[in-house]
Amino acid sequence: MEKNNEIKIFEDKKVRTLWDAENEKWYLSIVDVIAVLTDSPNPQVYWRVLKKRLKDEGNETVTNCNALKMPASDGKMRLTDVADTEQLFRLIQSIPSPKAEPFKQWLAQVAAERLDEMQDPELSIDRALEQYMKLGYSENWINQRLKSIEIRKELTGEWKKRGLKEGVQFATLTDIITKAWSDRTTKEYKILKGLKKENLRDNMTNTELILNMLAEASTKDISDATNPKDFEESKKVAKQGGNVAKVARKELEAKTGKNVVTSLNAKKSLNTIIGLNDKNDGEKHK
Repeated sequence: MEKNNEIKIFEDKKVRTLWDAENEKWYLSIVDVIAVLTDSPNPQVYWRVLKKRLKDEGNETVTNCNALKMPASDGKMRLTDVADTEQLFRLIQSIPSPKAEPFKQWLAQVAAERLDEMQDPELSIDRALEQYMKLGYSENWINQRLKSIEIRKELTGEWKKRGLKEGVQFATLTDIITKAWSDRTTKEYKILKGLKKENLRDNMTNTELILNMLAEASTKDISDATNPKDFEESKKVAKQGGNVAKVARKELEAKTGKNVVTSLNAKKSLNTIIGLNDKNDGEKHK
């Protein structure tokens, strides 16, 4: 069963979602939905209490809810209670909230958009662009990020073709690539940038994104050329691909005298530029 984790945005709040391609269904994190609807300081506790009450009442919707793995606050994939859109419509009736109706409309739109995207893949790119714009990223960065998504898909497609497994094997290979070009594991990279559950690529600067793309594209091309027979051989290929980008990184750092891998992220860089521009404008008007 093919499932893809995604983050959706409702009123600037993140909702973890998972698309089940086989059954053509969205599953959403119930805790995230509760956080959106209630502004509760502890949505986990809110859901625990509500879940018990509904179970005691014999509510079949709660009984039929599944637990699926989604990215947790520590960045790891952990089981969390989810519901499909039909189940959520029923659960929302048990949550008093002025946001209930707007959220239902948003939920229906999300479901409809996915079906549209299956007919026209370009729509998914347009919507990803819109989401990043809402989060405050620059247009230049967004273009790089969308390209990085394309390259990542080509790489994972190559790994799947080699019989490698999503999850631990993909994560291990990604870690090898990251370590090879940046001299940091993915975890160390995220710590440097002060990240927890946030996506590392969403917090890379333009230059970091470009080098990461080079590393992944090189890994894919080397794999395609050398035909690694198993996971162990693919690990060697991953390091080779990462090293291609490391050479470029070292040369750039030698020319500029600046480290490429830093604690800066895309949005912080954007805000800094905006702040400087505002300051300059202020000086002009004095």
